[in-house]
Amino acid sequence: MDTTHTFEFLSLDPSFGLWNASNLGEGVIVGVIDSGVWPESESFKDDRMEKKLPLKWKGTCEEGEEFNASMCNLKLIGARYFNKGLVAAKPNVTIKMNSPRDYDGHGTHTSSTVAGNYVHGANFFGYAKGVARGIAPRARVAMYKVSWEEGRQASDILAGMDQAIGDGVDVISASMGLDKVPLYEDSIAIASFAAMEKGIVVSSSAGNEGPKLGTLHNGIPWVINVAASSIDRTFGSLVLGNGETIIGWTLFAADAIVQDLQLVYHDTLSACNSSHMLREVVAATSDGIIICKASDSISVFDQINLVTMTNVKGAVFVSDDPEIIEWGHLYSPSIVITFKDAKSVINYTQSNKNPKASINFQQTFIGIKPSPVAARYSSRGPSPSFPWILKPDIMAPGTRVLAAYIPHKTTATIGTNVFLSSHYNIQSGTSMACPHISAVAALLKAARPEWGVAAIKSAIMTTANFLDNTENLIRDNANPNEFASPLAIGAGEIDPNRALDPGLVYDATPQDYVNLLCGLNYSYDQILTITRSRSYDCSNPSLDLNYPSFIVFYSKESESVIHKFRRTVTNVGEGGATYRVKVREPMGSMVTVLPNILVFKDKNEKQSYEVHIIYMKKDNESNNNVSFGDIVWVEDGGKHTVRSPIVVAPNGIV
Repeated sequence: MDTTHTFEFLSLDPSFGLWNASNLGEGVIVGVIDSGVWPESESFKDDRMEKKLPLKWKGTCEEGEEFNASMCNLKLIGARYFNKGLVAAKPNVTIKMNSPRDYDGHGTHTSSTVAGNYVHGANFFGYAKGVARGIAPRARVAMYKVSWEEGRQASDILAGMDQAIGDGVDVISASMGLDKVPLYEDSIAIASFAAMEKGIVVSSSAGNEGPKLGTLHNGIPWVINVAASSIDRTFGSLVLGNGETIIGWTLFAADAIVQDLQLVYHDTLSACNSSHMLREVVAATSDGIIICKASDSISVFDQINLVTMTNVKGAVFVSDDPEIIEWGHLYSPSIVITFKDAKSVINYTQSNKNPKASINFQQTFIGIKPSPVAARYSSRGPSPSFPWILKPDIMAPGTRVLAAYIPHKTTATIGTNVFLSSHYNIQSGTSMACPHISAVAALLKAARPEWGVAAIKSAIMTTANFLDNTENLIRDNANPNEFASPLAIGAGEIDPNRALDPGLVYDATPQDYVNLLCGLNYSYDQILTITRSRSYDCSNPSLDLNYPSFIVFYSKESESVIHKFRRTVTNVGEGGATYRVKVREPMGSMVTVLPNILVFKDKNEKQSYEVHIIYMKKDNESNNNVSFGDIVWVEDGGKHTVRSPIVVAPNGIV
């Protein structure tokens, strides 16, 4: 995102790797399909941008309500808006901001995420201070407004994406999706097929309906589908009177003075489930910090609301609910800590006659472990519209990310009646993760102009990091004691610098995707709706796409299943190379790779292999068991490792 930290978390540095090779994305145009843009934001100033626009650019800056052509520049090179579908669906609608101007904030956040310019001193009420920048800070941005406060229509999304293709963008970023529709009724699937034909990478968000399986949208084979992760950053601390400092989480929007106050813990009062009892605490301690423990009888969100309605000087909320960290807000001077950290706090309180504590606001801490963690809210695969391709594809930072925002909308609240706005906002969602991948695709477009859409997706997926910063498998915030399945994280967390040099790529042509549609037994008209061309045929239908991941479904009634895949990889390394396979088998499955050695004599040479996966159901095994593993091609000498995740799952989970 247009952020003060996630570029560091992804190890992007202008002196080496992908930033260096791509010149920060210079010459690349990203079309953002969203709610519009706030052109006055500092993130869209055009300082130090190349003075000549790319020759391929055919777009324009469309005028409308509170938006004129002069608001575009060398950074924000285009802005259009589309609402004919909305007006047709709601003939009596009155559109509040009938122009490319953002009235919601979402589009400003995502577009500055992709390619925002450098902004010194960006912060959210003192948190996450630093120099903000997009992940592709020298790329150009074009906004296509299709989402309105009054609603959103699939026809407007299709029109916006088609226009972006015609205008000459290199990448399309779409942080939105349509649920429970087949591919031939999905405007993003239809428009992105045309984009793919023209070499335009489309990145889209997985959705925020997790952690239930099968909730993902945009499970489109030719699109990069993006899940969301945490980053290694948190805010605020609790300091006990004995000097112990506990790093917690708060985004209370003021530098409140909560210093050396009495710390109050009581088995009954600390349930914080009664505003009457909380007022008694205030009356008894006047300047106290109450410890509130979440329980089965009251959620931390309810406790926060109750505390807000009293005059408690400070509060410490004890909760392991991932939603408070991912989505929550604090409206009073308070902080959230875990039950693990709460043990020492409560022990200190109970063992001292006069326990004191301080809460420090507007602090930012990085290096938090473990990170990344799969976000609980991130929608899970398999894709209901197309389960035969493993989705999501990749994971990127999406939780608590700083980016540009619109200045007239509430971003924080103090108490119950003080509403604050900010030019930069910290938000969470797969909408925030998607632009990271769009930006990396833009950087790869600049650094590797010879690569096609499938090759760029393959490079992003096969080089992803499946380990966290403790060198353990990435965990799932929905089940912190469990490792995250590829149905939550895809191939893993994006590693931009490794994507620059993947060693091998899995390529695919438009006809390969048509073969996939033919394998679904779609009718001719349904396929034509997607391809919008009669130049393809169904002479070779196949569900076995040359894809850098594998998914196998088993029937709950069957005792075993055997599935065969065929894959072809292209050597994009500097010369000849030999790769040997390593397999981590999903539990209960046998995986055979033939051949197990691939020898390439030259660059761009292709080699094929087969994967045989045999799943054997064990006695008393749950019918809902999902297991996962991977196939890794390791180059002799260790320079390149090319990893593909495997999932084995019951077919009833979609």
